Amino acid sequence: MKKNILILPLFSFATNLVLAQSGAKSKTKTNTTANPAAQKAILKTFQDSVSYACGMSFANYYKSQGVKDINTAYLSKAVNDVLKGKNVLFNDETANRIMNRYMFQLQAEKVKPAIDSGKKFLAANKTRPGVKTTASGLQYEVIKEGTGEIPAINDSVTCHYRGSFINGTEFESSYSSGRPITFSMHGVIRGWTEGLQLMTVGSIYKFFIPYTLGYGEFDYGAIPGGSTLIFEIELLAVKKNTAQ
Repeated sequence: MKKNILILPLFSFATNLVLAQSGAKSKTKTNTTANPAAQKAILKTFQDSVSYACGMSFANYYKSQGVKDINTAYLSKAVNDVLKGKNVLFNDETANRIMNRYMFQLQAEKVKPAIDSGKKFLAANKTRPGVKTTASGLQYEVIKEGTGEIPAINDSVTCHYRGSFINGTEFESSYSSGRPITFSMHGVIRGWTEGLQLMTVGSIYKFFIPYTLGYGEFDYGAIPGGSTLIFEIELLAVKKNTAQ
């Protein structure tokens, strides 16, 4: 299960405008219906229309990111200060830092229910017979114990696996495709890297991975941020790193 590098959402009004002009579609649509009469009464020039469209592009983008309220007076001031070359209140680095902090706050609020349900699940799960818990919080259950070698941190491995959420919904499986995967031990989430080093070739383990050892607080494809995940992994082979 590979993990991509997190790219932080930055405050980039110009980028959003370019996307809008190039035809990129926003995931969020306004709830209002276009009003031709209001357009004619309010928008006197093409520049008025451009300005309003820019505002819609900005609002739709940040609404899709979870922004529910914004002080439009300060928004307008910032836009005017930048476009007219006036002294701005923040430099770019500070503005980006503020926006990143805010987006992290929004994400934390969004994923809190998933994190709380995961913690509750893991607290109950660790009391089941046969479930062991490591110092990091990783939980595992031995389905079948193999007799082969144990992979080291710099090795590559070949595995079959299936992944599911704590509600039992399966989101991915190499068994379904009929093709095991081969990957570096450094190229997967922390829960896999730690767990695979407990296994011998031929083993089948079930791992219960808290979000801190998985994909963290941000969405990853079909996996919502903050998700506790369950993986059943069958270790088929180890390729030793001879360059060590």
